[in-house]
Amino acid sequence: MDSILIRAAGPLSGTIPISGAKNAALPLMIASMLTDEPVLLENMPRLADVEALTAILSNHGVDVQVRGKREGDSTTTGRRLEFRAKTIVDTTAPYELVRKMRASFWVIGPLLARCGVAKVSLPGGCAIGTRPIDLFIDGLEALGVEIDIDAGYVNAKAPAGGLKGGHFTFPKVSVGATHVMLMAASLANGQTVIENAAREPEVTDVAECLVSMGAKISGIGTSTLTIDGVSSLHGTTHSVLPDRIETGTFAACVAMTGGDVLLAGARPELLRNALDVLEATGTQVGYESDGLRISRSGDRIAPIDFTTEPFPGFPTDLQAQFMALATRADGVSTVKETIFENRFMHVQELARLGADISIDGQTATVTGVKRMSGAQVMATDLRASMSLVIAGLVADGETQVNRVYHLDRGFELLEEKLSGVGADIERVSGD
Repeated sequence: MDSILIRAAGPLSGTIPISGAKNAALPLMIASMLTDEPVLLENMPRLADVEALTAILSNHGVDVQVRGKREGDSTTTGRRLEFRAKTIVDTTAPYELVRKMRASFWVIGPLLARCGVAKVSLPGGCAIGTRPIDLFIDGLEALGVEIDIDAGYVNAKAPAGGLKGGHFTFPKVSVGATHVMLMAASLANGQTVIENAAREPEVTDVAECLVSMGAKISGIGTSTLTIDGVSSLHGTTHSVLPDRIETGTFAACVAMTGGDVLLAGARPELLRNALDVLEATGTQVGYESDGLRISRSGDRIAPIDFTTEPFPGFPTDLQAQFMALATRADGVSTVKETIFENRFMHVQELARLGADISIDGQTATVTGVKRMSGAQVMATDLRASMSLVIAGLVADGETQVNRVYHLDRGFELLEEKLSGVGADIERVSGD
């Protein structure tokens, strides 16, 4: 099994291109099932999750083709992938495929909209919390779907004549369930109103793609979405928005090591709250026409306090990375996690590097230390893995991050991007 070796190498300098957002790319791929015409997605990241979902979609009959680069595209710009679901050949999403990633469960929306039936395995993914599917079920039932759970599968059936428009208020914000409701309602009969919908930029990106396919959606970017169902959708070309989580992650890397790095293609409006927290550490954030410039001198990092919240609040997917940054702060920081109940698994691994962190329920208190030492550590989930990389950038000696398949799920060309700005990082193949 591969691992990543990191040695402290001083400040970072140069340019890091920001990839297309994983959290938008996956639902966009699934949305392609809503039409029998080609959907061309540009700026697609090269990630294990994208490959896994490609296999799942192929199982349903979706033809996936790699298209040529546009003029001026570089090797890090992202791929152009074309998806065509001319015929849905199988309405079952089996356990052996769905268990690998939670987002694959979302195929239930297009399957119901196109075929009227779906049999989807209960989902897998990172072990960061229970993340029950009750919100998905309740939302789909509001569209007239009959659902039965048996032997680890969700068996769903649309009413005769197809899905029916309805009114649904989420009791708590759910990005995944909002995606599924948007997709299903786009082909439902009548009008659907979704209240307390997720406002994350990735939801907006998917909604805008659906509109370009012929869907009628209003309220995009707000917590109330109104969808007037149409009889069919058509093909489109859509460019995946830049990854705000990757942006915040590399910004934290620069804040940790010091230096000056341009995050090319980054869009600041996608993570304002996180950038405010970053600036509170004493890091400079420059807004340029071609991205974000992150810089920090050799001064100590100032302590920070933040709470994870749904967008536009601080993203839970950046919590571990900013906690790593706080481990070297000159003082005490507090981190409160309100989205997932089990997202502090990285704390014990950071402690192996010398971090001083105590946990009380959903709040972590981080007392900054002047130095950390490299050690063997284990990646526990996709985003937490990057906290170990960030700490390793300044730890004395060598840090070895094991189980890096988590990193491959969500960070494109990680070693190349960091080594390109001066980090001493390499991948080592296992036996």
